[in-house]
Amino acid sequence: MSRKLVIEQTAKNLKKLPDHKLREVSDYVDFLLERVEEDELRNHMTQAVSESRAFSFLEEEEEIYNDSDLKIIYKINEER
Repeated sequence: MSRKLVIEQTAKNLKKLPDHKLREVSDYVDFLLERVEEDELRNHMTQAVSESRAFSFLEEEEEIYNDSDLKIIYKINEER
């Protein structure tokens, strides 16, 4: 079903609802819009962080420790 048809059908159905149910629908639509906005914001923030070079200095940092510094070496069981 196309977006236009969904909107038209929903508008017809909304006209049939009593006032207290209209408020519920309105609250639910507000909730859905809030989630869409939060998802968009999260996506923009993720993209900005991934494109950022704020921590690029860590790429150039000399390695201070290596495996020989470990007191206990845990082996991963690869049979899982």
